[in-house]
Amino acid sequence: MDQFQAIRVFARVVEAGTFTKAAESLNMPKATVSKLVQSLEAHLHVQLLNRTTRQVTVTAEGAAYYERTARLLAELEEIDTSLANAQACPCGRIRVDVPASLARDVIIPQLHDFHARYPDIQIDLGVGDRLVDLITDNVDCVIRGSNIIDDQMVARLLTHMGFSTCAAPSYIERHGEPTHPSELEDAHWVVGYFSAGSGRAFPLDFNRGDERIELFGRSRITVNDSNAYLAAIVAGHGVAQIPSYLVEHHLRKGTLVPVLSDWLPGPLPVYAVYPPNRRLSAKVRVFVDWMAEVFAQLEVVPLDPDVPLRRLRRTP
Repeated sequence: MDQFQAIRVFARVVEAGTFTKAAESLNMPKATVSKLVQSLEAHLHVQLLNRTTRQVTVTAEGAAYYERTARLLAELEEIDTSLANAQACPCGRIRVDVPASLARDVIIPQLHDFHARYPDIQIDLGVGDRLVDLITDNVDCVIRGSNIIDDQMVARLLTHMGFSTCAAPSYIERHGEPTHPSELEDAHWVVGYFSAGSGRAFPLDFNRGDERIELFGRSRITVNDSNAYLAAIVAGHGVAQIPSYLVEHHLRKGTLVPVLSDWLPGPLPVYAVYPPNRRLSAKVRVFVDWMAEVFAQLEVVPLDPDVPLRRLRRTP
C-alpha cells in the first residue's frame, strides 16, 4: 500500500463528505478510493469511517487521525511549493472558480498572456455565479465580488470595482427616465439580482455627497446569473446597477444609457479567496498576481482602503 496516497485519499473523503465527491475531485475511480481507505484502516487496525448506504461519517478515531495527518499533508505541500518556488517554474493544475461574466469578458480573452508566462500550469476554470465550497469542491481559488468573506479562508483584495446605473432606450421610451432613486420603489421597475447560493437579494446603492440610499425597488424579473442580468437590462426590463466594464460597450453603442448619473453606486470589493493550505502554493500565487494585473488594466475604482465598501443586507 502507498500509505501517503491512502492518507491523502482518506483526507479528501473526510473533506468532501462522500466517496463519490472525493473520487471526482481526485480524478480516481470510486472503487479505488474505497479500496485505499479500507487498506489504510487495515494497516492501522482501526475503523476510520462509518459507512451507510446514504452517507459517510467520521469515527472518533478517524477524526483524531484526520486532524493530525491534515497538518502533515499541508506541511508536505508547503515543502513541494518551496521547491517549486526555488526553481521559479510553477507547474501543475489549479481549479479556479469565477463569475460567468468575469470569465467571458475578462479572464478567457487574456489567458494567452498567462499561458505565455506559465506554460506548465493547467487551469480548470469553474464558471458560474454559485458560491462553491472551496474545501468540499477541492477548489484552489475563487474570484468573487463581496464584502462578506469567510474568516477561515485567506482573502486578497484585488480591486474596488465601479458600477454603472443604466437602462435600455426601450425602457426609457415606455416608462420615462427616473429623476430620483426613490422612484424605483413606486414609479419604475428594476432588474433584480439574487445570490445563486444563499438566495439573498442584492440592493441598489446610491450615493450623492453625504446622502446615501439603499433600496431593492420594484421588479418583475429577478435573476441569479450575471449574463442573464445583462440580457434582462438590454431587453428593457428595468433599471439596474452592473459592473462598469460589462456595459462600456453597450453604452458606446447606445443599447444602454446611463440614468441617475448624479447618484453614484458604491464600489464593490473584489477578492481572490483560497484555503489556508494554498497560501504558499506557487501556482496559486502567480495566478492571483496575474489577476491583480488584469484588474489594474480595467476601468475600475482605484484600490483605496479609505473607499467605503458597498454593504449588502438581507431582503426585508
